[in-house]
Amino acid sequence: MTRPTGSHGPRLRERLGDSLFTRVAGPEGPENRARIHGTPGPRWFGPDRPIRRVHGDASMFIGGLSALLLQSLHPLAMAAVLAHSGFRGDPWGRLQRTSTFLAVTTYGTADSAQEACDRVRTIHERVRGVTGGGTPYHASDPRLLGWVHLAETDSFLRAHQRYGVRPLSDGDCDAYVADTARVAVALGVPDPPTDRAELAARLTAYRGELRATPEARATARFLLFEPPVPLVARVPYGVLAANAVSLLPSWAAAELGMPRLPLVDGLFVRPLGGAVTSVVRWAMAPARGRLPSPAG
Repeated sequence: MTRPTGSHGPRLRERLGDSLFTRVAGPEGPENRARIHGTPGPRWFGPDRPIRRVHGDASMFIGGLSALLLQSLHPLAMAAVLAHSGFRGDPWGRLQRTSTFLAVTTYGTADSAQEACDRVRTIHERVRGVTGGGTPYHASDPRLLGWVHLAETDSFLRAHQRYGVRPLSDGDCDAYVADTARVAVALGVPDPPTDRAELAARLTAYRGELRATPEARATARFLLFEPPVPLVARVPYGVLAANAVSLLPSWAAAELGMPRLPLVDGLFVRPLGGAVTSVVRWAMAPARGRLPSPAG
């Protein structure tokens, strides 16, 4: 997929970048971006930290979608999302809230990052209920919080290493996991992993709790085949969605009823995913801080 050139290139780039940014960050995105990046004060993460590189790259479009699919395999997490998040009725609103949270904790002042985590913890305290099978859940349950954190960290890092413009070194991969642990602790996750080996071991430890409920499979169909995107965006979105599935561990894709074909993945899915991600990166690069984390 080639990038537009010539006199229309800059205007097309600006229009596409603004459209993507508005979708991801919402109508208050420019104001939030200015506040997050412009407010003086100490940060949790300095300019050289890997979390800034990962969360500022266009690969997060694929990583975020893959994380949602992976998270859905925990029945309690899936029940909580369906009952309380309203993602089907307002998927863009949920994305924009998540995007803003990631931007604040990654790039904002330490005070703002802590306040954002405190707000999320307050919301989690109210999110509780019972699954259709009669199992109670509570969003503040450390075990459930831990799964959500692990799925996000693993998916974001996988996406960056496959589609990011500058994949991390082995040491920086471990440092990224350690960076995300700081946010996880502030959200109430006890003893999160601080390197890739710990991350892999914790993910394996959850395996017995994970399965594709009918709700998880319905959510996957919604995200992959019924996305709330304009008709003109269906093809590039479909490429990103296919790559989100390709990024999943093989057992997770099989659970969701989406087994992968390695030859097709290698010859078509991944190259197209890299091409679409490059176009997104090209479109959103002009303004520093505009790259989606989908964080803005």
